[in-house]
Amino acid sequence: MADSTKYISHEELGKHNKHGDLWISIQGKIYNVSDWAKDHPGGESPLLNLAGQDVTDAFVAYHPGTAWQYLDQFFTGLYLKDHSVSEASKDYRKLVVEFSKMGLFEKKGHGVFVSLCFIALLLVASVYGVLCSDSTWIHLGCGCLMGFLWIQSGWLGHDSGHYQIMTSRGFNRFVQILTGNCLAGISIAWWKWNHNAHHIACNSLEFDPDLQHMPFFVVSSKFFNSLTSYFYERKLNFDSVSRFLVSYQHWTFYPVMCFARINLFAQSVSLLLSKRKVPNRGQEILGLAVFWIWYPLLVSCLPNWFERIMFVVLSFSVTGIQHVQFCLNHFSSNVYVGPPSGNDWFEKQTKGTLDILCSSWMDWFHGGLQFQVEHHLFPRMPRCQLRKISPFVKELCKKHNLPYDCASFLKANAMTLRTLRTAALQARDLSNPVPKNLVWEAVNTHG
Repeated sequence: MADSTKYISHEELGKHNKHGDLWISIQGKIYNVSDWAKDHPGGESPLLNLAGQDVTDAFVAYHPGTAWQYLDQFFTGLYLKDHSVSEASKDYRKLVVEFSKMGLFEKKGHGVFVSLCFIALLLVASVYGVLCSDSTWIHLGCGCLMGFLWIQSGWLGHDSGHYQIMTSRGFNRFVQILTGNCLAGISIAWWKWNHNAHHIACNSLEFDPDLQHMPFFVVSSKFFNSLTSYFYERKLNFDSVSRFLVSYQHWTFYPVMCFARINLFAQSVSLLLSKRKVPNRGQEILGLAVFWIWYPLLVSCLPNWFERIMFVVLSFSVTGIQHVQFCLNHFSSNVYVGPPSGNDWFEKQTKGTLDILCSSWMDWFHGGLQFQVEHHLFPRMPRCQLRKISPFVKELCKKHNLPYDCASFLKANAMTLRTLRTAALQARDLSNPVPKNLVWEAVNTHG
């Protein structure tokens, strides 16, 4: 009896990668997700970035086992011709199954409760210090506490966007809005839109928004060609202003990070006021409104403008530690030009990430990002389990001759500055270079 199975080639599948025409392959079966894209919980960007490819590894990474039952409604009846799976992907999928059997994706520990209590304590201490003390030093200390509060709320917002940290979806959503929008002034909808794109297109210069910081920073001379950002849907022009700022980026990195939060505020407002579809837009706007009422009101309670300004500067600057942490994991890693690829997804995630070495008692400080390789491979894995699975990931990388890069916090900072300095000097050489005297050479040799 003749085989009635219908196949399409990789080339034919690759043609279905546009708005309104999104096809994907999962384990060799072809699915049409064109209509589903607008309702996809992770947004349309991840589907667009990987459309026209086999996306099995990404699907396995981001979806629990219960999601497989919903695929049939999108099945086209077609199969991918010459479908094959790399040995690395086979082992990766086996590891996902093993971790699922061990219940690691469900065991969240008590970290969320402790974090919420810590955040509440920081908020009460900061507000009490401002309202009930006349000491300038206490007021400035309260500004620092506010910065630490934002860092901890950021970790919870990050976790809640990847997996359900609370007992129900409704409660999870409440904590997202509370810790992100209300307490920190950052739209959780913006964060999920941005962060999902980052995970799918890790370290793609054109598709990963976490590497697109023009005009202040570039991590590669490839940006000098004015690449197009497919996330922001605009050209990243490397003009004279960008060239000047990039030329000194290894000196301006930390000062800019002290005020990077302003960009997050702006991005949040920009998304919520845009025509882009934003789930629960009303909740998002209300949450931001709460922040922009209580925080300026608290600042206004300080006795003079010096203390008000310093309170804001210190709260922003302390939170800058977290913005630096975001950069350390990727700035010095391998980058590439072009869209993410589904058939080497596992390899791209390991090559584009860097772990931070630290003792277990410092895990609270890094919020799980110290295990960046593990987090990118298993984004649904609760933070408290990342240290436990680290040896398995390390062994898998070793088996398939893939990098498992890690460095101390100080060394990671040095690596990041080295990357920025290399691009900065390339930008200077590209423009009209300043005369290089002995002083210039001495400064930039160790800059």
